Amino acid sequence: MDRTDLQQLSKEQLIDLVLRLQRPDKNSRTSSKPPSTDKKETRENSRPGGAKPGHEPHNRRLADDPDEFRDHAPSVCEACGGSFSPGAERELIGEYDEIEIPPVKPYVIRHRRFACRCVHCGAAAKGPAPAVATTTPFGPRIHALAIYLKGFQALSYERLRGLFHDAFGLTVSEGALMNMFVRSHPRFEIEASKAKAILRAAKVVASDETGVRIEGTNSYHWVFHCKDAVVHQPDYFRAARVVDNMMDGHVPAVWVSDRYSAQQKHGERHQTCLAHLARDTAFAFEHGSDDLPFRFKLWLGRAFDLARAIADVAASTLKRKKRELEKQIEALLTTPTICDLAQELQAKIGRARGQLLTFCEFPGEVDVTNNTSERKLRPCVIQRKVTNGYRAMWAAEAEADVRTSVDTARLHGANPFDVILATLA
Repeated sequence: MDRTDLQQLSKEQLIDLVLRLQRPDKNSRTSSKPPSTDKKETRENSRPGGAKPGHEPHNRRLADDPDEFRDHAPSVCEACGGSFSPGAERELIGEYDEIEIPPVKPYVIRHRRFACRCVHCGAAAKGPAPAVATTTPFGPRIHALAIYLKGFQALSYERLRGLFHDAFGLTVSEGALMNMFVRSHPRFEIEASKAKAILRAAKVVASDETGVRIEGTNSYHWVFHCKDAVVHQPDYFRAARVVDNMMDGHVPAVWVSDRYSAQQKHGERHQTCLAHLARDTAFAFEHGSDDLPFRFKLWLGRAFDLARAIADVAASTLKRKKRELEKQIEALLTTPTICDLAQELQAKIGRARGQLLTFCEFPGEVDVTNNTSERKLRPCVIQRKVTNGYRAMWAAEAEADVRTSVDTARLHGANPFDVILATLA
């Protein structure tokens, strides 16, 4: 827009344009932007570090099975200087744990192969070749540690090689580390197939995606999950085709996601993430000129309250509260307004009209938000920021299968490193 275009605008249009330009940028609290994009507060306005007022202190529990006991008893009486005998009666007045990790170094087994000559016929006989003669010299625990540190502690190949050398005294090349992931992938591929089979029979499925660099191109890391399985899947595209390929024809009763078009029409019913709408409502409320966003905010608050208490609400009460919420949202969507932000909010919520209260029909089974999917993607986002993505699709797929195996096991309280080690053992 140039000077000529501005001169043709009316006074009201110019005022509206200026007000639009004065609006602050959206942040993670008023939109779906990640917190990392927020502008940091100045030191004067930032919250101080450390424990906040009223925070209850937490102390480390004593270990259940200490490896060693060291007793400390008085040898002489401080009052009279008399000595205590070794068998003197004593009372335990305190226990304290001193914790240390012993030096860690590689445990090397040298396999020696011998040949013998038969004293009867003179023929030469060779000892059987051990498995290590034709495979990697590194054992399952080294493989598991490398996979865990790279996938779940976001170490690059170079930093991982340095850690093995500096902390464990083990020299491993970056090529050898890469071969560990290649060699281990078939095991995790089997576990990932099991998780996909569970997902393709689930009643309720949720999904989300985030960007990632693969082979130098902008690609995507998808996550799908149900109550018994989590599946990670990299792909070059952010299209509905990815979902169709993952579900392989299965249509769950409910699909939970945000409003992105590729996430729509994959279930018999759909639950839109109300947290996304709540952030959009917060922006309209703070920068709009109408009270309609505030009324939407109150309505969303009542929906969240119902979702939190849904397990303790009787079926008849749940139906009544749902009818009340439906009547209220219908009134809000038809309320006239001249505020452009309120109009945009009305349109956005109106497009999701039939997907707002699906959770009421599946008490305790359907989340009112898609925050669980976002939390499962968070480690992938951190990995992307640290390593800047993957040089090859096979590496992205291999790491996704590891995450699938571990995240599925973690639904039942499993330890990530133990899961990786058990898969490789």
